[in-house]
Amino acid sequence: ASEEFQDLRRRYRNWVIPVTIGALLWYLVYVLLAAYAHDFMSHKLLGNINVGLVLGLLQFVTTFLITMAYVNYAGKTLDPRSEKIRNDMEARGLL
Repeated sequence: ASEEFQDLRRRYRNWVIPVTIGALLWYLVYVLLAAYAHDFMSHKLLGNINVGLVLGLLQFVTTFLITMAYVNYAGKTLDPRSEKIRNDMEARGLL
């Protein structure tokens, strides 16, 4: 219930919730395009490479980029705050 813990939770939620919503919307758009926009998704870009294949591969790229961004954010913002909270609790004998 401490102010520091509430700040940690707020910072976590303020990053995770928007990114999760964005990623889910991006995935939903891909699925809807695959289901209902066959002509668009089958449009050839280069040889046998079509829009659907490129967007499908971008799903993987997006996942890796989100993971890297979260690791960076957690390392710079969340981890130092959580370590301070843990150290304070250990100093008070609560852990």
